[in-house]
Parts: sequence; C-alpha cells; structure tokens
Amino acid sequence: MPRTAVVTGASSGIGKATAAALVARGYRVIGTSRKPEGIGAEARVAGVEYRALDLTDAGSIDAFVAGLEQVDVLINNAGESQAGPLAELPTDAVERLFRLNVLGPVALTQAVLPGMRERGYGRVIMVGSMIASFPMPYRSSYGATKAALKGFAVAARFEESPFGVWISTVEPGQINTGLRERRTKYLNEGSPHTADFTAFIAKLDEAQGKGITAERVADTIVQAVEAKRPRPLYAVGSNAPVMFAVRRLLPRTVMERLIARAHGLSR
Repeated sequence: MPRTAVVTGASSGIGKATAAALVARGYRVIGTSRKPEGIGAEARVAGVEYRALDLTDAGSIDAFVAGLEQVDVLINNAGESQAGPLAELPTDAVERLFRLNVLGPVALTQAVLPGMRERGYGRVIMVGSMIASFPMPYRSSYGATKAALKGFAVAARFEESPFGVWISTVEPGQINTGLRERRTKYLNEGSPHTADFTAFIAKLDEAQGKGITAERVADTIVQAVEAKRPRPLYAVGSNAPVMFAVRRLLPRTVMERLIARAHGLSR
C-alpha cells in the first residue's frame, strides 16, 4: 500500500506543488482547504483527495482527524502572511495568526503522532520561513509564528525520532507564489512608520517577485520526507547557504544593519 501524506493548504503555492510532487512519487495524498468545494478545476491536482480543514477551529481539526485512517507523512504548510509595525498590530489579528500558523499545526501533529509511533514510521514537515532565522522589520508577528513552529519541531524531534518518527523544518526564502498579494497589512493612519513601512513592503514585494518557485520548495520537502534520517532544518532560496554562513560569522548588530539596508531602511 502507498504511504499516506496529508498536505495542509494544498490548493495553491507550496502546498499545491508539494501535493503534486508527492502524487508523482506514488503517495496517496490528502490535501486540505478551508473550502475544498470552492477549489476550481485549474487549482486541483489530479490524484489528490481534497478535504475540509480550518486550522483555527478546534472542531474542524477534530472532524478532519476523525476521518483519517492512517497518516505516514504530515506537511504542515497552511498559513497566513502578516505585516505591520508591532505597536499597531491588532490583538485579534495576532491571535488569529498564531491559531492558524502555530496552534492548529501543533494540534494536528499531536493527533497523528501516536499512530506514527505505533507503526514505527512517520515524517512531519513544518513549512517555516527563513524569517524565523533572519527576522525582518514589520514582520514580527509572522516571524514569531514561524520561529515558534520551528521550536516545537526541534524539541519534539528528540522525543519522536527513537520511534522512527522524524520532524523537520523547511525554511524557504523569498518565493514567487503570489503570497504577497494575500499578505494582510496593518498600518494606522498617520503612523510614524508610514515611510519606512511603505519602503520595506516595496522592497519585499520586489524580492518575492524574483524569488524561487513553489516547485523548488516542494522538491526540498520531498527530499526531507524521503531521507533515511531527515535533517532538523532545510533552507532553500535567498542564497540560504551563504546567508547562514554569514550569520555565523558576523555580529548580530552587523546583520541587523545589512537586513535594514537590503530593505530600504537606514540604521
């Protein structure tokens, strides 16, 4: 029997590309969407079973898990991108972001781990972001969710690997997937951050427009899934090997200035 993989947020971007890559590798793939009935024919991947899942709703998670017979691979991909000055982020928006980007994926992971342990095989991939390793201005809430997701993965990896269950994080850099059009932005009228925020977003959108494809990230995810001993962290795009090497060599204050300059800010 083929292994069963669950890919959250499978209707677009990285999720769609990963679902397609896993189907091509012979996996049975269950792809999730908040409203699978609304996925158009052009967005569907042949061979993927689409099921409803809202990661911000505990009842939806319970119903989804109840319908699963077996999960060998879990790709926690669904999430939201958010931007804005920390001082102006609405509390309810930050809470929603953490429910979607962190608490929902963690609850889903908790639900499938016992079965993976029992069978002696499992792969859990947290789709994070290089922003967790290289924080950016005006992305505090989003970066914090991705750092939290990686924190869960790194710690739980110690706990589950003796049972043949490996948990890894994949951190993409800038990706050209249309995510910039769906990013939620918060900026108060007359905000003292208006000039810097506007310059930052323009630079960010430009960089993402030149970013790697979702298919390249999907290839990295498949590499992690099929490794005999998956690594804790896979980074792809945005000159990741160079960036991580530079981070080890330069003081944090220097990295801070470089990141600020790269995004049109003076520090």
